[in-house]
Formats: sequence, structure tokens, C-alpha cells
Amino acid sequence: MLMSWISFVAGLVLLVIAAEALVRGAVAMAERLGISPLVVGLTVVAFGTSAPELVVCVQAALEGSGGLVYGNVIGSNIANIMLILAFAALIQPVHAEMKPFARESAVLIAATLAMVAFTWGDGVMRLEGGILLAALATYLLWSYFRERRSAAQARAAAAELEELSTLQHKPWWVIIGATLVGLAGVVAGARFLVVGATAIARDWGVPEEVIGLTMVAVGTSLPELATAVAAALKKHNDVALGNVVGSNVFNILGIMGVAALVKPSAAPAQVMQFDVWVMLGVTLLLVPFFLSGRQLSRAEGGLLLGGYAAYIAVLFIGVETVFA
Repeated sequence: MLMSWISFVAGLVLLVIAAEALVRGAVAMAERLGISPLVVGLTVVAFGTSAPELVVCVQAALEGSGGLVYGNVIGSNIANIMLILAFAALIQPVHAEMKPFARESAVLIAATLAMVAFTWGDGVMRLEGGILLAALATYLLWSYFRERRSAAQARAAAAELEELSTLQHKPWWVIIGATLVGLAGVVAGARFLVVGATAIARDWGVPEEVIGLTMVAVGTSLPELATAVAAALKKHNDVALGNVVGSNVFNILGIMGVAALVKPSAAPAQVMQFDVWVMLGVTLLLVPFFLSGRQLSRAEGGLLLGGYAAYIAVLFIGVETVFA
């Protein structure tokens, strides 16, 4: 039992530290190669900050732990809204610009509905995984050509990357070294995390998906939490909202798509009957929250945080026990 926890915690710490090195190294490399901040933001940063979820899901898929794959993707999306965005709102109300929010939230809702539909079929198989990845490529291209025409978006992208550009003026060997060490650390951390999480699930006698929905999901979302808190403290909560919405889109289209191509698996019964509907419900809940006053208030953040605590309690008590 102790070794399971050591493996889990070591993997989690390594994931967070390595993901930071990977993102900073990759951003510096892209900037030195003359790639525009907008492209870097849409690709390098998006992929880098989601590296923990991506590598954990691929590792879990390879080991046949389908419950961890579904649990991590769905649990991360739930945690991003009910924990991370809510926490940011408690620090400073999260404001939204209506036109961009309406556009991006529509993409997120469409991706979430696709996830629900695929989950209730045979699960996210290779065909569905290919569809999700094609949708991600379309979304990235659409975002690039739309935002390239906006000077304001270009300035925002440059400002967002400023804090990540700490290695830009370092020698090439430092940049490449940080990127490779970060990548290796993420892979090793994911391995430790998956091994520890599956062992803990066996020791506790709970399904893998419950561990994926809770401990693994929250752990792999720590980079997003750090970003949201930093943005809230600087009163840049529009960045926190954009990161959460973008991360949730990427989790479904990118991470679930890649995991399905690597090794598809059927969705666990609990995920189909309960968790995927919670994800859809909280995603849809974002719309009235922001339309009501163009912001997520502290009271609404507190409501979401309380709801997340209740959701975690239901998972550990047992969905069948609570709703029997």
C-alpha cells in the first residue's frame, strides 16, 4: 500500500515539474525558430499544458486500464469547471467577453455532446478517435485563421507567452535539454502515476474509473490550477476562462482521440450512467452563469465548489449506494 502511494505521489510531482520544463523549452524553441506567438499559443502551449493528461491516458490505454482513460478525461473536464474555474472566481470574479465566449463554449458543448454520443455507443473506438482528432485539427486551423486577422488576439497571445519565455535567450543546448528532460519526465511521471493509481484502486477495492475521476484527474489538472490562480491574482480571469474552455476541448478531441487510436476500450458502466452526464451538465451550466451577468461571481464559484465536493463524496460512497 505504501509503495502504491509513493509511486502515485512521485509520478504526480514529476508530471507537474516536467510539464513546466517541457512547455518552457518548447515555447523557447518555437520562438527561436520564428514561429508566431499565435501559433505557439494554439499548439505548443495547448499541447504542452495538456501533456500530463495526454501521456497518462496513453500509458493507461497501453496497459488496458480503460477506466483510467475515461476517468481522467471526464474527471479533468469536471474538475476544470467545478474546481479550477470556481477557485479562480472565489479569488476574483471571472469575466467573459460575450462573442468569444459564445463561440468557444459552442465548440466545447459540441465536443461534449460528441463524447456523450460515442460513450453511449460501443465506446470511443478507433473510428471515433479519428473523428475527434480530425475535429481538433479543424478547430485549430479555424482558430488560427480567425485570430490571425485580429490585432487584439495577437497582442493577447504575445502577452500570454511572455511569462513562459524565460528560456528564449538561453543557448540552444539549454532549450533542447529542457524540452527533452521535460518530455522524458512527463513519460516517466505518467508511468509511476498509472502504476500507483491502479494499485491504489485494487487496494481500496474501488473501480479504476473512480481513481481516474478523482485523484488522477485533479493531479493532472494542477498545471491548469496554477495558471488559473496566477491569472486571478493578476485580475486576468479572462485568461483563466479561456484556458479552461480550451483545455476541456483538447481533452475530448485530442486526448480521448489519441487514446482511442492507441488502444480503444468500452466505457465503464458508471461513466455511461452518471459521470458523462455530470460533465455535460456542468458544461451547459457555464452558459447561464456567464449570460446572467457576463461573469462567474464569487457566489456562483462557491456553488460550483460545493457541487464538486458533493460529486467527489458520491463517487467515494458509491453511485449505486447513493442512488439506490
